Amino acid sequence: IYSFIWNDFCDWYIELIKNRLYSDNLEVKTAVLVRALSLFEDMLKILHPVMPFITEEIWQLLKSRKSGESISITRMPELNESLIDLSAEEEMDFIQNVVTAVRNIRGEMNIPPSKKINLFIKSDKVKESQINYIKSLGRVEEFNYSNDLQKPKASASSVVKDAEIYIPLEGLIDISVERERLEKEINRLSGMLTGVEKKLSNEKFVNNAPADVVEKEKQKKENWQSSIEKLKSILSDLS
Repeated sequence: IYSFIWNDFCDWYIELIKNRLYSDNLEVKTAVLVRALSLFEDMLKILHPVMPFITEEIWQLLKSRKSGESISITRMPELNESLIDLSAEEEMDFIQNVVTAVRNIRGEMNIPPSKKINLFIKSDKVKESQINYIKSLGRVEEFNYSNDLQKPKASASSVVKDAEIYIPLEGLIDISVERERLEKEINRLSGMLTGVEKKLSNEKFVNNAPADVVEKEKQKKENWQSSIEKLKSILSDLS
């Protein structure tokens, strides 16, 4: 329930309806708002058995209620299998995967949220109905997609199911400064990795130190190795 409300509804559904919610078309805005509130009310009913007091309070505030009405005596939402659309779910998964990859690249490359990007997707799975959502959630200015796209020069990249994603970095960041920052971070982590490798190669330490201490050192080694590989991959994208 937590995952459905927090991730599916709050993280994705509300973000996806914002453009229509702020529309100048009153009919569209009203329809979107009514549907969203209806979903929210159903979620309160599902959550009510485990959070009775706060769900009752919110439910009472959603609209005018008659005296004696309570969420605890309303009908629970019922499964309607005819409403399940697997192809729509696959399309939504694609949007989520692409947007998540774009946001990860933004974070890794220190691209300011205010800056719009150009996005290239090598795939034959992109549909026209998905484009506006990806552009809005990923803050994309120019969107190019094709199954035979070539990776643009100095681009950050990512791979998701059924697609390769490229974001050209020129004009978004100072590439030379970012390259220098990544090299320093790789050197810093490499030094720390060398230290922990020496410690773990010391039989006296491994045999005499508490098991949890040894395990923590092994975890550090794995984490730093993974981080170095990731940073080297990002650095490679800047060439």
